[in-house]
Amino acid sequence: MLFVNRDIVEKELLMKNCIDLMRKTLIEYSRREAIQVLRTAMKIGEKKILGVMPSALTSRQVAGAKIITVFPSNYQKGLPSHQGVVVLFETETGSLKAVVDGEAITGIRTAAVSAVATDALAREDAHILCVMGSGLQARRHLEAISLVRKITEVRVWDIDKAAAALYAKKMQAKYGIPVYDCGGDPERAVSGADIICTVTAARQPVLFSRYVSLGAHINAVGACAAADRELDTELVRRARFFGDSIESVTRESGDFIIPLKEGAIGEGHLLGEVGQILSGELPGRAAPEEITVFEALGLAVEDLAAANYIACRVEAKQTKGGEQ
Repeated sequence: MLFVNRDIVEKELLMKNCIDLMRKTLIEYSRREAIQVLRTAMKIGEKKILGVMPSALTSRQVAGAKIITVFPSNYQKGLPSHQGVVVLFETETGSLKAVVDGEAITGIRTAAVSAVATDALAREDAHILCVMGSGLQARRHLEAISLVRKITEVRVWDIDKAAAALYAKKMQAKYGIPVYDCGGDPERAVSGADIICTVTAARQPVLFSRYVSLGAHINAVGACAAADRELDTELVRRARFFGDSIESVTRESGDFIIPLKEGAIGEGHLLGEVGQILSGELPGRAAPEEITVFEALGLAVEDLAAANYIACRVEAKQTKGGEQ
């Protein structure tokens, strides 16, 4: 049995490779070539959750689960909001194959999935990126989106103005492109942006329809509970709306469920899964001026695919090393 720590995950799961892996995994999921049930989320305190996300990839002969804590206020202590492990079993005998750091996998695969959706739905000439939020996912999303579109300008907004300023400084130095700190002005950050990534811990909308320009693509990543949302109702109503999983969106996404309950949209407003677009089963963007939304809840099959990929690479290196 392998134990794979954070350092090994980040060494073995490069963002470019993870994007390719997530593209394949999303197609498999939409073709129902993977088994998954809805996550179990147990409250263990105010704004504190223990989550269990089980799945199986039969084509790769693995099953398992991600077990993770979600503590959104951890940033105040300098700690990550998501911590946990992915437990991986092989399906011939049920033997434990590996335990892999879940925080690192979540950080990489979440942004990789957004990049896959962006590549499928954003305009080819999209080049201005707005990031709402300034934590780990904000950093990872800039890395990932830059691999599928030529980003020439970044705007960042965060409710924490100091955090937004620090993000702008560090990311501009790292990527050598203009990164503008929009502080507490979300309209300045969003207006005219081609790609918008919401990666916040918000429970109420932070992205409003009146700010969003025609032709924009939105990756809605932060809200993952039926009572929470990052997008306002009018924006959802205007957009062509897709998700990572129909079941997850209709059961867990406040961005979709709340406008549905309000009567602003019907059930058919959810057009399908991004995996169906990737396989050619569904059309994605139909016109340059359309607004598109990818609602990302995060899927256990994504974590399992990533953990298996890493475990196989580590095992192969150990075998090679043992032969020398």
